Amino acid sequence: MFGDLLLVFNHPFTLHDRGPKMTQTLDILDRLIGFNTVSANSNLEIITYIEDFLATRGFEVTRVPDETGQKAGIYASLGPREGAGVLLSAHTDVVPVEGQNWTRDPFKLTREEGRVYGRGTTDMKGYVASVMALADRASKADLNEPLKIAFSYDEEIGCVGIKKMIDKMEPTIGLPRACFVGEPTEMQVAVGHKGKAALRATCRGQAGHSALAPNFTNALHLAAGFVAELQALQQDLAQNGARDMAYGVPYSTVHVGKLSGGTALNIVPDTAELIFEYRHLVADRPEDLEARINAAAERVTSQYRAAFPEAAIEVEKYNAYPGLDVAEGAEIVNFAQKLAQTNDVTKVAFGTEAGYFDAIGVPTVVCGPGSMEGQGHKADEYLELSQLAACDQMMDRVLVDISK
Repeated sequence: MFGDLLLVFNHPFTLHDRGPKMTQTLDILDRLIGFNTVSANSNLEIITYIEDFLATRGFEVTRVPDETGQKAGIYASLGPREGAGVLLSAHTDVVPVEGQNWTRDPFKLTREEGRVYGRGTTDMKGYVASVMALADRASKADLNEPLKIAFSYDEEIGCVGIKKMIDKMEPTIGLPRACFVGEPTEMQVAVGHKGKAALRATCRGQAGHSALAPNFTNALHLAAGFVAELQALQQDLAQNGARDMAYGVPYSTVHVGKLSGGTALNIVPDTAELIFEYRHLVADRPEDLEARINAAAERVTSQYRAAFPEAAIEVEKYNAYPGLDVAEGAEIVNFAQKLAQTNDVTKVAFGTEAGYFDAIGVPTVVCGPGSMEGQGHKADEYLELSQLAACDQMMDRVLVDISK
């Protein structure tokens, strides 16, 4: 099924003028941008719109709600039940606009000089629109195997939604033979990204009057010592850890993002909290990194226990997602290169949902329109129309591949 794409330009699906297809994709994108799907908000309105769009075109659609009932993802499939088919995957949430200096309405699509502006144009509603436009074309085609779609929620806060959805995929639409996650890669085929874990360290000391501070165990001192240990771990990973030169930062990283503690200057703080993360290469196993982090916490607290036996640093991992590392010669990579009309592969610095599909045995790569570095998460986020056109053309090739 991965073959015969060299015939793509002779297939009737590719002979239509690009204009009407781009118009349809832009019409859909205009609707999508109008939904304020910042992760803090419910995404049910956009999900209802997508459900209705797909259902009226013959898709079997399954809504997968979260535990609150305020968020949901969907799985959808069109075509014969036999055959694994191809899965196109994206998330529906976007990052906030507060604190950014937008010169256009972020939730209204604006078209100017070969670009479309709006929150999510690049990350990643442009891809969602292209997939939905493909869904419309596929509903008029004679499919040889199914076209499958997965749209998730809460990706922007750590791939939370797909983690809750992933076990529902096989019983609803079945496992596909190939999955494309449409995060912005400038339509290059991305075969890898690092995994990530978010952690919280609670440091416990003794409260007391600051005039007698040396008589108490200051929780912020424990926290400072732990930060120094994490810095040392980062330096060791940079100097001696695994390396992958396909990444801009070719080693695993440790980053402290927030430190808080204390209530008043004249009170020795008895509690302090660190929020930190590690982003790891596949060669650096999470369990090994966490063992080193826990050992660092023990080294710090052991310095205080003689004076205060209850001194502690409690480390909790509250979120994580897997990395992705696909061999460059894998069949899925060759297939993606033919669809995207490129011979190159890349690895991306940001995380995606691709690792979840890969972990359950679905061949997966990342490929979508736009530049995360150039436009993602920024004020006046935009997508080049040439990128959207290239994505539509890739969708045409997907349709060719699954059609009779």
